[in-house]
Amino acid sequence: MSALICGSLAFDTITTFPGRFAEQILPDQVHILNVSFLVPTLRREFGGCAGNIAYTLRHLGGTPKVMAAVGSDGADYVARLQSWGVSTEHVRMIGNTYTAQAIIITDVDNNQITAFHPGAMQSAHETRVPMQSDVDIAIVAPDGRQAMLEHAEQLASAGVPFIFDPGQGLPMFDGAELRNFVSQASWVAVNDYEGRMLCDRVGQSLQELSRSHLQGVFVTLGAQGCDVWRQGQRTHVPGVAATEVVDPTGCGDAFRGALLYGLAQGWPLERCVALGNRAGALKIACRGGQNHVLDRVALGLTSTA
Repeated sequence: MSALICGSLAFDTITTFPGRFAEQILPDQVHILNVSFLVPTLRREFGGCAGNIAYTLRHLGGTPKVMAAVGSDGADYVARLQSWGVSTEHVRMIGNTYTAQAIIITDVDNNQITAFHPGAMQSAHETRVPMQSDVDIAIVAPDGRQAMLEHAEQLASAGVPFIFDPGQGLPMFDGAELRNFVSQASWVAVNDYEGRMLCDRVGQSLQELSRSHLQGVFVTLGAQGCDVWRQGQRTHVPGVAATEVVDPTGCGDAFRGALLYGLAQGWPLERCVALGNRAGALKIACRGGQNHVLDRVALGLTSTA
């Protein structure tokens, strides 16, 4: 089954601050904030939600199709996707602009401060969801604001079930827009902070949200695992201990790639989430969002599972 992944392709510049942000930022002085962090290490990674999700899904054995936009510097990224066997027919190259860029600082507690330049992502809405295709499932992940609105509407019109994954894009939308996203989606995936913000803006609790047409609401809790809400009932799926905590960048995307894989197979939600938790634990032990190894045998997946 093919999965359409609507979201960003970006380059991540990742740095590490060998201290704690909380010790450098004075709460009573934030109105005159002027801080500088010495970051001895720096590296550049391929990132963006669509690329990260596609990486995990493809390496689990899924068939992702990426719908995104890159700038004039994005040819290497497109070639990278193609090297995995990922369809890039819906990746648009925009001249005279850069591919989206994220500049991330991570402290020793794995807190992050991120600056994001959207670049070509702002033109992602120019590519429309194909109305006649072999796409069986999709995800609307963080992307340009207009792209998220239009792609959700187009998927709903095409009758393609999709996960609404607002992520860091959630603050761009008001309550009415978020309610419309939820009404069109088949599943919603958020972390615990995003879940609280979503509930606040739509005026409903997670329990109330799940008592609807939605087939599931997934609330990730980091190392603690994930809550699955379905028809007003919460099921907790415990987390998986990581061998090492190295870099949290892209852990949520790894979870979502595994979630898509399980949903495409028709698995029970708890099994999908359990695989997502394992994928997240593997990712956090590696630097970058697309360098973790997904051993299908170790994950209990056979060639037909």
